[in-house]
Amino acid sequence: MRLGPHKTSKTEAEVFAEIFALCSSPGYAHAIAYICHRDNFVAFDSEMKADDMQRLFASDRLIRTEITTLIGLLVQNAVDLSLPSPETMQAYVDRTLQLMEELHAAIGMPMFENMTASRSGQSDEAASQRGAFLREPIFYGGESAYGFQYRDFSPEKYGKDNDWLRRKMGFDIQAATAVVRAIGERQNINVMEAHKAMPPDAPASWTILPGFYLASEELALASGVPIEEVRAVLDAFTLKGRNTTFTDATAFNSISATPLIPLPDGRVLLFQYYSIVEALYESPFYWMGADDTYKAKAFKHRGEFTESFTARRLAKVFGGANVRSNIDVFHGKNKAGEIDVLVTFGDRVIVVQAKSKRLTLEARKGNDGQIEADFQKAIADSYEQGLLCARRILDGDCALRDSAGAEVKLVWAPKEVFILNVVADHYPALSFQAGQFLKPEVSDGIRPPFIMDVFLLDAMTEMLETPLRLLSYINQRVLQADRLHLAHELVALSFHLKQNLWLSPENSLVMLGDDISSDLDLAMTVRRDGVPGKRTPDGILTKFAGTAFERLITQIEKKSDPAAVELGFLLLSIGEETCRHIDEAIHQITRRAKVDGKLHDFTVGIGETGEGICLHCNPKSSDEAADRLAAHCHLRKYTQKAHKWIGLCLNTDESIRMGVVLDFEWEQSDEMDSQTATMQQRKGGAVPQKPFVKWTRDKTGRNESCPCGSGLKYKKCHLGNAP
Repeated sequence: MRLGPHKTSKTEAEVFAEIFALCSSPGYAHAIAYICHRDNFVAFDSEMKADDMQRLFASDRLIRTEITTLIGLLVQNAVDLSLPSPETMQAYVDRTLQLMEELHAAIGMPMFENMTASRSGQSDEAASQRGAFLREPIFYGGESAYGFQYRDFSPEKYGKDNDWLRRKMGFDIQAATAVVRAIGERQNINVMEAHKAMPPDAPASWTILPGFYLASEELALASGVPIEEVRAVLDAFTLKGRNTTFTDATAFNSISATPLIPLPDGRVLLFQYYSIVEALYESPFYWMGADDTYKAKAFKHRGEFTESFTARRLAKVFGGANVRSNIDVFHGKNKAGEIDVLVTFGDRVIVVQAKSKRLTLEARKGNDGQIEADFQKAIADSYEQGLLCARRILDGDCALRDSAGAEVKLVWAPKEVFILNVVADHYPALSFQAGQFLKPEVSDGIRPPFIMDVFLLDAMTEMLETPLRLLSYINQRVLQADRLHLAHELVALSFHLKQNLWLSPENSLVMLGDDISSDLDLAMTVRRDGVPGKRTPDGILTKFAGTAFERLITQIEKKSDPAAVELGFLLLSIGEETCRHIDEAIHQITRRAKVDGKLHDFTVGIGETGEGICLHCNPKSSDEAADRLAAHCHLRKYTQKAHKWIGLCLNTDESIRMGVVLDFEWEQSDEMDSQTATMQQRKGGAVPQKPFVKWTRDKTGRNESCPCGSGLKYKKCHLGNAP
């Protein structure tokens, strides 16, 4: 979200009128082309890097909705393609940036005034729910979808509507997608050629505008789609009329639905490639909605897409056997609720409610009642349904049945239920609105809801490819919901990939800038568009590659029993320093046990709540090792007054042998006080993620092999200088 000035002396209508006058200037199209080239294209050498994307987050950059506003006003007159002088061009650009800042200030005035009043203790609690307040985050909030997601998801979204598309539009969705893909490829080539064509010694002739022209013949060649279908696709997305309904920044802008601008020579002009892929994903639904004989089927297909896409992406991570669609919840003989997608992993359950509702035009314009009504239909209703199902599942007094009526039995009694509410379209300022309008119920067994669109779900399941990592992120994200301020959820995901989504208790509110998402943006672009670069951001997925800690996580990820899930959650929520302590501990205790055949262990406590882990490497019999581990964990848990303690016994090859989870409230006991009197006490006040560490090992005899593994006797190696 780009922050603008807090005050302006002009009204929004006055600023909008000045922008319209500027856009009507001779040759202004060249200024828009320059701005699009400057603010939407990323230049790189042999390999794209996250730093190359930083220009996309510059404070003086215009975001897509602002540029679309300029284009929407440009086309209200016949587009003048005459080339202005360099001085006039620079004046156009400077004036554009000034006016767009003034527009932002005018639209954002209610929000900024409320923030000022809040600091002085005079804010109106209801102000944050007024439409005037919400127009700013809705208009200036970041994009939640990548262009390639719009492009690549469209065939699945409209695949069932191909008969209608062929009959009414003259093409199917696969052909349209191929043409749109070719548009992106050709625009990149054309822009580079236009750049190279500028004479170095003749700046008066410089313009990038020809790079945005497109011809049907070149697109037919690039896409392999017959020329007749190419022309039909272009016609469907070509602007008709003068966009006269676009009278303020949040009014309907035809250029969003039909971003191609017709030129006199038969070619079309496209300023922003993102606009055509978004239109490909969204506009066909409105075409079908205008057909009274088909719109009911179109609505049905749209809902089916949301559910099937969600189930397929989650099955990629959790496996098909653990993901079920269309589950009915029965309480006795009565149907108590419906679950669109049900996911199980150990004793954790995910209840997904998928909706295809979106923010309407009236809501975008700031209509108070419409904003709340849209949110109620898209999010609140589905959350209430998910919450009802979650309660029944936790109570254990319900039966789950699939669409065929067969009972779905849960292997483990559920400990926690996560509620995901998924929408099919970009929903501006979704996280912000959820914070304003949704009052979730939170208990020990029901986590706060995670509100998202299909684009975030896609990115999450792409980057967090195992059940443990994905579920751990969901858990951390919903627990931090009230403390994070961000424009869109991709920022939080990128932050997590870089350094784990952990926030110090000292920080009551954390603001994450949009530029944090550059690492995720790069990784997704590399994976989906084939751009050369890093497929995985440096961070939690790379720092411990090849280490004992990473091997431990990998083993846990292959299990789904409650103890493994509990340990995995804890290990994936701790800081880097603690992870390195555990990594070194695994090396040490397994090496020493291999040398002397005795028990060696390591204890690490985490956080002010006293959660902790005991790692044992014990070559003794399984029963003896299990008893020793359980006893040690009970004593350590009591010493730290913790509500949870986890023990893990490893073999000497670092493989997991057994585990124990102690999860119950601490109670004082005279007997336990006596047993733990000599145990090391943790010094109070440690900051979470800063571990206390305790090593123990059986005493090594003077003539025994040294635990360091040198092969020498202890007395000739480390006796007196113990490692």
